[in-house]
Amino acid sequence: MLEVRNLEVVYEDVILVCKGVSLDVAPAQIVTLLGANGAGKTSTLRAVTGLLDTHRGRTAAGTISVDGTSITDFEPAKVVRSGIGQVMEGRRIFVDFTVEENLLVGAHTRKRSAIAPDLERVYAMFPILKDRRTGRAGFLSGGEQQMLAIGRALMAHPRYLLLDEPSLGLAPLVVARIRDLIVEIAAAGTGVLLVEQNAAMALSIADHGYVMENGKIVMDGPAAQLRENSDIQEFYLGLGAESGSYRDLKRYKRRKRWIA
Repeated sequence: MLEVRNLEVVYEDVILVCKGVSLDVAPAQIVTLLGANGAGKTSTLRAVTGLLDTHRGRTAAGTISVDGTSITDFEPAKVVRSGIGQVMEGRRIFVDFTVEENLLVGAHTRKRSAIAPDLERVYAMFPILKDRRTGRAGFLSGGEQQMLAIGRALMAHPRYLLLDEPSLGLAPLVVARIRDLIVEIAAAGTGVLLVEQNAAMALSIADHGYVMENGKIVMDGPAAQLRENSDIQEFYLGLGAESGSYRDLKRYKRRKRWIA
């Protein structure tokens, strides 16, 4: 189990962006973390993977553990060795490296002799990457770059994979392919924590969901249950029956109630 307990994150020693966040991800489980921009979702992922210092933030309180072992305050490389992988928003590939060089960077914490099976697994999942393995990554399409970013994270052989907005800016057909790949990754035994603005897609594949507002978890439950929640339908799925200013007023009042 990946366990986050009472996490607090502070930026610039002033702004408290995560306020006692707690969540769990089990092996082979897909957990989605929903929320508006600025709710604290990405900061939560950065805290888990030890990347806060690079973004002028820090973990002020709370604990993070992997399979019962605390990784709180681990540096990023040690977090990766503990079994956590992350695909950051925006892909962050090395555009001047070849496709295969990008993938090998993902395995930099492992012995070279042990990574051949994982490289073949990634190529089996993403045949287009195998076809273009000697080409520069910067020439890939947006969807192919996202596949490369996911493949690179898988090269670390993570037990838990954190995905930050994997469908952002992609065409619907590519989003469907990414969705299927997430399901495939979880089915192989990897726990997935998914931050995704496409709430309909996230809830369609997730086992469990958390809703984050103003740095706090305000709701959680089985994904199927959240899909039926009227507030979730209105705020995240666009299924509210009301329209106009009356709907907007109700939305404002409900959100105030959530974050109080």
